[in-house]
Amino acid sequence: MFRLLSNQQIRSFIAIELPEEVRSGLHRLQAELRSAGHAFIKWVAPESIHLTLKFLGNISVEKVAAITAVMEEAGQGASSFQLKIGGLGAFPNLRRPRVLWLGIAGETDRLVVLQRRIDDGLVALGFAREIRPFTPHLTLARLRQGTSPRDQQTFGELVMKTPLEASYEVSVNSLSLMRSQLLPGGAVYSRLAEVKLKRQGDK
Repeated sequence: MFRLLSNQQIRSFIAIELPEEVRSGLHRLQAELRSAGHAFIKWVAPESIHLTLKFLGNISVEKVAAITAVMEEAGQGASSFQLKIGGLGAFPNLRRPRVLWLGIAGETDRLVVLQRRIDDGLVALGFAREIRPFTPHLTLARLRQGTSPRDQQTFGELVMKTPLEASYEVSVNSLSLMRSQLLPGGAVYSRLAEVKLKRQGDK
């Protein structure tokens, strides 16, 4: 366990964590795409892949309890729900990809409502509402700055030819407030707080 100091600033975000079997599947998918040996791709470590609901930036330790309370209020009345992971895509597109992602399907209407409740609740704590529409996705890789248009196109063509071995299902049972530490080897994530959702059928 890490120790938080009262004057410490924490880079943080709110997310849904993925089960181990899903992370293992994403690792196999990345390995297949890695086999082409493209040096201009920066892969996200499978254990670090998560569904981000709200990036908070640097927060003070004193705000952790208040943010957790907002998460609890947003989750009140909400029960666990199912999401499906599948469908490779890219921002801005697969012809000139810069970020490679997996899409989210399933009960996304419930996910969107939950994200909006969190976003609205955080306004009172000084966080700005999101301007862009919420687009749920899992980031698999980013292309390094300076990647040529030709290399972008080549990688996009590879992605379009690579089938997913399975469509993964995720039971969303909780929300996590995560800490992000930027280290020389990449970002390292750890959970600061967790808020459980009611199980379906519970009163």
